[in-house]
Amino acid sequence: MAELVGPRLYSCCNCRNHVSLHDDVISKAFQGRHGRAFLFSHAMNIVVGPKEDRNLTTGLHTVADISCADCQEVLGWKYERAYEPSQKYKEGKFIFEKLKIVKENW
Repeated sequence: MAELVGPRLYSCCNCRNHVSLHDDVISKAFQGRHGRAFLFSHAMNIVVGPKEDRNLTTGLHTVADISCADCQEVLGWKYERAYEPSQKYKEGKFIFEKLKIVKENW
């Protein structure tokens, strides 16, 4: 009998709530507050906090922290606005810090 295998997921490191699909990874070459971070096109089961302007490595951005909807662990942020034309591709995308997520179904 064949074993059913679900999609590869990333989950909250604290409570294992599913927060994104592996297929939604755009880049693994980002820097977060606590080390490496991944850029995702979509996220799920998260809460988006208030917007604020932050000076990041690539310039000024309007971002909002994202937290796990179940345990409220801060997992990264959402890019709401990029002020530099070369950074506009990030708008509406999500950063998850590598230390804050774990792989599921790999």
